Amino acid sequence: MAETPDRRTVILDKAAGLFASKGIAATTVREIAEAVGILSGSLYHHFTSKDDMVDAIVRTYLDDLVSVYTEIVAQESDPRKQLTALVHGSLSVIEAHPHATEIYQNSGNYLSSLVGYEHIKINAAKVQKTWLDVIGNGVVTGVFRDDIPPRVLYRLIRDALWLSVRWFKPTHQYSMKKFADDLVSTFLDGIVPR
Repeated sequence: MAETPDRRTVILDKAAGLFASKGIAATTVREIAEAVGILSGSLYHHFTSKDDMVDAIVRTYLDDLVSVYTEIVAQESDPRKQLTALVHGSLSVIEAHPHATEIYQNSGNYLSSLVGYEHIKINAAKVQKTWLDVIGNGVVTGVFRDDIPPRVLYRLIRDALWLSVRWFKPTHQYSMKKFADDLVSTFLDGIVPR
């Protein structure tokens, strides 16, 4: 019997929501199956295990981040424009994968225990390297301050971005784009009135 991509997508969506809200370890295969409306044994037609679902969710998220970042760095050479694009690109991926973002932020220890973790680890390193390269180039060229270590600035921006999934919900009055612009402005221009 051929696997239907729609069913697999539904399973991953429901599983991601449960993993994000309850945690991976606290979520059972039975709960995922009930959320999808199938018997728990039927999940194994699509995935070999709960960990296989987690890997698929996080892998897609990180693959999308790496793809967006690669395109940004290839298209833009100015560090300020690159950093701005990284913020906007990150938020677009976060918006597309809110549950995966939360899973990735909350479940580092669990993810590192996955059999296929090497792929996740490699992409996470690529994400970090992109940020550090952009910030480092900005420091070297005098675009960014040199009194803040690039790793510290990266972590400040990273946490502001990725943890926003917990509290920021775009509205018509305050869009994701406006949020991205304000985040960039806060980091690059500060909060003191001009």
